[in-house]
Amino acid sequence: MSQIYLDNAATTSVRPEVVEEMIKVLTHDFGNPSSTYSIGRHSKALIENARKSIAKHFKVSASEIIFTSCGTEGNNWIIRSAVRDLGIKRIITTKIEHHCTLYAVQQMEKEYGVEVVYLSILPNSEIDYDQLENLLNESEIPTLVSLMHVNNEVGTVLDLDRVAAMCQKNNALFHSDTVQSVGKIEIDLEKTPVDFIVASAHKFHGPKGAGFTFVRKKNALKPLIVGGEQEKGMRAGTEAPHQVVGMAKALELSYQHLEEDSKKIIDLRDYCKMSLEQNFPGVKFNGNGSTFYNVLNILLPFSPEKTAMMLFHLDMKGVAVSRGSACQSGSQKPSHVLAEFLKDEDLLKPSLRVSFGHDNSKEEIDFLINVLKNV
Repeated sequence: MSQIYLDNAATTSVRPEVVEEMIKVLTHDFGNPSSTYSIGRHSKALIENARKSIAKHFKVSASEIIFTSCGTEGNNWIIRSAVRDLGIKRIITTKIEHHCTLYAVQQMEKEYGVEVVYLSILPNSEIDYDQLENLLNESEIPTLVSLMHVNNEVGTVLDLDRVAAMCQKNNALFHSDTVQSVGKIEIDLEKTPVDFIVASAHKFHGPKGAGFTFVRKKNALKPLIVGGEQEKGMRAGTEAPHQVVGMAKALELSYQHLEEDSKKIIDLRDYCKMSLEQNFPGVKFNGNGSTFYNVLNILLPFSPEKTAMMLFHLDMKGVAVSRGSACQSGSQKPSHVLAEFLKDEDLLKPSLRVSFGHDNSKEEIDFLINVLKNV
């Protein structure tokens, strides 16, 4: 049975060129990057070249890129250090963030008594920008605004420039979880004054276990992980050159092929949407605001009892899709994201997240539609 993979928001396949690059490093560059002899220095050079390569895509200094294991680590580090080390007393966020952000914020509220304000989510799944502006204008409390760029479940896109301008005007720090957007859209950090962003390589056809955090120079975060002077003293632990080199190669290829890949994916998404509307009268699409081009969150006009077995049935036919975040895949509760803006009766109906990649095809979409018709 062939596998049809339509869950690219959860993870992506690793590009063959990335695998080749990583094997080369694993084979020839095994030195510890912290060593002073030539084998170690060469490994260190690979890491620093990768850092420069990543930095140029965002028009920032290489010194502002810190390598981590994933987006979760980066989000936790930024939120904790902002409170612990930068004097943040209030965090403005939403209840539709990834759980690594939500739980980190809740932990800061518990440990440090930080005031947490959750923005309202409009029926189209967008934040209430006016509410955010009023909150920033009405108080001079040291504030961190933490809002994801592209929602991982419904694909709602935050107006990064608008929020950054609000924060800059009111001297608030701005952290954006950009895990779903890095590698899929250009982000110019020279033009857009975001203070912190995070990325995870496996979301843009790189290896798992590798990520990076951008920390603007003026914001002196302190380490989350201590024990060594790696990453300029910002993150202890022996670096993995093959992971870092693989991530830099994946990012380079993602931006190199961005125009052609995004056009193909938009075409696939539109074809899938049209096919669903033709075959399932009453189908709706969650998050009708400014949704990202590779994510389609589908509210199917099926009875609630179909929900539990639908993913199982799809999997038995070789189709990989999800209900939402992979981190919550074991939960039978309604999505915390959808619960913020869907009506109660719609929450009982089955919702599917279909997320597309450059290696998907219209034939795969046709197969998905046929399987859903059998359901």
